[in-house]
Amino acid sequence: MKVNKESMLVYAITDRHWTGEKTLEQQVDEVLKNGATFLQIREKNMPHDELVKEAVLIKEIAKKYNVPVVIDDDIYAVIESGVDGVHIGQKDMDYIEARKLLGDDKIIGMTAPSVELAKKAEKLGADYIGAGAVFNTSTKKDTKPLELSTLREICSSISIPVVAIGGIDHSNVRKLKGTDIDGVAVISTLFGADDPGEATRELVSIMKDVVQ
Repeated sequence: MKVNKESMLVYAITDRHWTGEKTLEQQVDEVLKNGATFLQIREKNMPHDELVKEAVLIKEIAKKYNVPVVIDDDIYAVIESGVDGVHIGQKDMDYIEARKLLGDDKIIGMTAPSVELAKKAEKLGADYIGAGAVFNTSTKKDTKPLELSTLREICSSISIPVVAIGGIDHSNVRKLKGTDIDGVAVISTLFGADDPGEATRELVSIMKDVVQ
């Protein structure tokens, strides 16, 4: 399963710290059922074997909604679970090595917080890029927010999809209108909401206007 610009509209990133009384799988089902178009499994501290088992379960949920699933960083979990691909940051595995291991049919997304890195990612063959952090975020406390003018330049410099990430929520996402992004990547905005399904529906509605 490859990506297109439409599949980037609402890019959900899992975070089990917000599950509460629900399982992560239940939250994922609510988020995908209500319109999220892409899913990244992000488990920084989970043992590899547990991550593979989790990915297999989530892959089956995503299949119901025809939503692509990638895993953050762990190439081997992608191979073993059979999900659609991987997202790699600038300090993670080299793209060429990742492509060699995964083959041409898998999705590889890359983090690219500058025009130079975005162009490099496209030239290498990345399927999409994540650009940010566009706003202050608790996930990346040492990250200086990306200027929206730079985000706009990134979008105009490459032809692959661009998803903005970092500190995005319902209150500030409209500020991204006019940057030509294809979507937004969010974590707590969906998984930390009292009602993840409702939060997803609302964000999808806003994003359809933002990307026009």
